[in-house]
Amino acid sequence: MSQKEKYAVGVDLGGTNIKVGIVSHDGKIINKISLDTRADEGPNIVINQIKKGIYALLKNNKLLIQGIGIGSPGTVSTKKGTVENPPNLPGWGKVNLGKIINKEFDIKTKVENDANAAAIGEMIFGAGKNLDSFVMVTLGTGVGGGIILNRKLFKGEFGAAGEIGHITIDVNGQHCNCGSYGCIETFLGNQYIIKRVQEELPKNKTSKIWELINQDLNLVTPKIIQQALLTNDSYAKDIVHSLGGYLGAGLASVANCLDIGKFIIGGGVAGFGPPLILSTQETISHRVLKPLGKRIKVISAKLKNDAGIKGASALAFYK
Repeated sequence: MSQKEKYAVGVDLGGTNIKVGIVSHDGKIINKISLDTRADEGPNIVINQIKKGIYALLKNNKLLIQGIGIGSPGTVSTKKGTVENPPNLPGWGKVNLGKIINKEFDIKTKVENDANAAAIGEMIFGAGKNLDSFVMVTLGTGVGGGIILNRKLFKGEFGAAGEIGHITIDVNGQHCNCGSYGCIETFLGNQYIIKRVQEELPKNKTSKIWELINQDLNLVTPKIIQQALLTNDSYAKDIVHSLGGYLGAGLASVANCLDIGKFIIGGGVAGFGPPLILSTQETISHRVLKPLGKRIKVISAKLKNDAGIKGASALAFYK
């Protein structure tokens, strides 16, 4: 590997896992590692996990690292490197994550909202390469979003633009981790999906899911639902179709507000694949203003689970 090439460390900070990778300027992951976030143990433990992951990759590393990029949930001030009130990281409040990591490694560090980082990754390396404008949606522990307008990340007045997961689609809905009610995330976040299936499955005794979890409701995961979906299980199909309906209802409002017709869907829950994509697209198309309906296109993220790492690393390469 030529030392003329540029390399960066990308950190994808999630509510469940922290993914860290060394990435080249053309988007190739040289090495990567995944650690448990240990979110319930508070910010100091989570930050130590981030440090642990970076140290593990930099050990015996001979590549010239240009910088460290971190994609984090919550409201992020890119200039200050602060992360504020991330919904799925309890006890954080406001943390100057950029300063802490910069001081630890003496490497220039940039912090960005995780979904924004994923959007940058898709714009530069993935499904958004040839799109001027699009909305990135990340489906995982939480539901995030990033808005690309004319090849630039739109951050809004306070840096909080793109919080797709916290659009209310049910004013009387269940309580969300963000403090509100009936958000998109309360329908598509991992734990909410699991809870729903655990409650409904006893009424769907013929579902393949029962066999996959060995009759133990505690073993329900989105991956199990995906496996059942691949067997053409009718209950799994109903679940995924309804998830696309909820997501599409929220994204229709986004399309109407921003006049953007392209949506890239990524993250673990996006592993439901074409059935989720189709249901989402059909719902948006039926709910947006009529002139916009035919322009709607929902596509799967190209970078898959590496979008967060690659997007975060791109923060070190691009302004």
